Amino acid sequence: MQGSESTGDKPARREETLGESIRYFCVLLLAVFAVRSLVVEPFNIPSGSMIPTLQIGDFVLVSKFSYGYSRFSFPFSPNVFSGRIFGAEPHRGDVAVFRFTRDTSVDYIKRIIGLPGDHIQVTGGHLILNGIEVPRTALGHYEVLDENNRLLSGELYRESLPGSGGRPPVDHDILKLTDEGFANDTPEYVVPEGSFFAMGDDRDDSADSRFQGDGPDDLGFVPMQNLVGRAPVVLFSMDMRHPAWQFWYWPTEIRWNRFLHLVT
Repeated sequence: MQGSESTGDKPARREETLGESIRYFCVLLLAVFAVRSLVVEPFNIPSGSMIPTLQIGDFVLVSKFSYGYSRFSFPFSPNVFSGRIFGAEPHRGDVAVFRFTRDTSVDYIKRIIGLPGDHIQVTGGHLILNGIEVPRTALGHYEVLDENNRLLSGELYRESLPGSGGRPPVDHDILKLTDEGFANDTPEYVVPEGSFFAMGDDRDDSADSRFQGDGPDDLGFVPMQNLVGRAPVVLFSMDMRHPAWQFWYWPTEIRWNRFLHLVT
């Protein structure tokens, strides 16, 4: 008996309409906007002010929900409300991204050294917090190139910053290039309510809260509203010694040891 092929009926393929495509695209944009605004956002480190904790070319993931949300949590910083929603005070020792006090379109990343009511002073290159010198341990000589290809040559220390909110001390590395200059012999600052005091871990190559004047780079005290989020991890890192279009150098410029590197 001769068999016959069974063709079967196949369901007709439904074509997507232009309206549906636009709707899917809008949903995707909304999802990206929500994740970037409310959950995490990547940031690139372009300068050496946080060396040795963060290297130039690091890409950090910033937790947007750590301190609640202000208008600076959202793209384009819409001026629709003031203050913070679900606000939480940062902890001393946090590495945080925030908006520059003189130009809120610019993102800064520094370590939070002082909270409201804290007394901060630097004397002879040593950090004094609430009248007590913050302990540090010498780790040896350290050299690195900054974003201008300038050699930073100094001493590496492990600093133990007192914790806040019942947390233990925060041990982290700092770089000291000198004990001279204004940044190493400051007046005593008292952090006002609603603000924090930030410093770079590269203590002698950082424009931070030690500078309280009217200069274009002076940071001063940072309002809590300017906080964007906490940086707990380096996602990946590239040395970037060559222009980005020279892609054949990419594999040699990846810092493999900094993948998912925890920020302390």
